Amino acid sequence: MVSYTPTYVFKFLPTILNALPLTLWVIFLTVLLGSLLGAGLAWAQLNSASDGWVAFAKAYVFILRCTPPIVLLFMVFYGLPEFLTWWLHLDVDDWSRTVFVVVTMILLFAASISEVFKAAYLAVPKGQLEAGLSIGLTGFQTFVRILLPQAFKIALPNITTAILNLMKDAALAYTIGLVDVMGAGNLIISRNLGNYSLETYTAVALIYWGIALILSLVSHFMEYSLSKGNA
Repeated sequence: MVSYTPTYVFKFLPTILNALPLTLWVIFLTVLLGSLLGAGLAWAQLNSASDGWVAFAKAYVFILRCTPPIVLLFMVFYGLPEFLTWWLHLDVDDWSRTVFVVVTMILLFAASISEVFKAAYLAVPKGQLEAGLSIGLTGFQTFVRILLPQAFKIALPNITTAILNLMKDAALAYTIGLVDVMGAGNLIISRNLGNYSLETYTAVALIYWGIALILSLVSHFMEYSLSKGNA
């Protein structure tokens, strides 16, 4: 029977928390850059006049959404250095593992968030665009002032879900040696020769639950503020 000592959960928490900034940094960079790429993919599917760009965007989204995160992570970690060496004669052996994790997560996050953006944009009544143009606004001004706020409100719950999924996917970074929250937990287990693994994973789970709770509260507050502003 496996013994469980709750005091070890709180004993390991400070050590694991030291890796929290790296985890948050990976999530932040991924959300920022992945959203930009995702917005480009959504635009290509909705407004691009080129059938080639539409086909590329749809193929990208389909392929990346069907690729398991751990498979893509290994492909980027082991394949990207070989590709850059062959193409640019660039030696990336000294690059941080964080770079490969962020690249992987950006590619995945962009595919999922582009569908969120596309669905939110299509949910805004088309009459809003016509109304904005009829009062003398340009297409860009109409999008920024009228369409974007409405689309963002519609997309917010799904954006939150996408970020939570990203947090779970990014936990796989320990498989290539990144010492994030999950990686720090596995190091503790290794140092203890496999002992206290359940206590360690409980501590890791508490941290992820805390991140998820804060994100959910922020999302709820933003939804409430947007709803109140439109009341």
